[in-house]
Amino acid sequence: MGAALLDQWRKIAYNEQADRGQLQKFWDDYFQIEKGIYEKLLDEPDTEVRGTVKELAEKYGQSVLTMTGFMDGINESLKEANPIETMDEETQVNLVFDKALLYKNMVAAKADWLYGLPQWKNIFTEDELKSLYKEQKESGTIRKEKKIGRNDPCPCGSGKKYKKCCGR
Repeated sequence: MGAALLDQWRKIAYNEQADRGQLQKFWDDYFQIEKGIYEKLLDEPDTEVRGTVKELAEKYGQSVLTMTGFMDGINESLKEANPIETMDEETQVNLVFDKALLYKNMVAAKADWLYGLPQWKNIFTEDELKSLYKEQKESGTIRKEKKIGRNDPCPCGSGKKYKKCCGR
């Protein structure tokens, strides 16, 4: 038994030694493929796709390795995660995704070519999409508390300057 599929995929996709241009082209091609698979999945969002890795690769007309990459990407949006670390082409897997979670993960990944797919408009209303987008964006935002200056009035309400009051 060779290296797990995921290891093989990651060796190619995240190859530090690879020529930058080639790696860029690899990812550009991959993103096109990924988009095509998502279009099909989102066309029938309530159809539960299951099968072996090999069967799903054939279903979407991809190599087993490319399908592995896709499964790596979608895994955290699934209702039940696949054993992606250890799977081989005969492993039974699923692409049963949580719609809201998938959309938010696409937003988190800044993958506008995915969260902008027209299929989403048949799944969620415009308002629902806006609100999921906003929820995701806000969850990643760390808000800084406004810093109190030494000479600002003290927030405790004493009327003194901060440095002469609570800022001691």
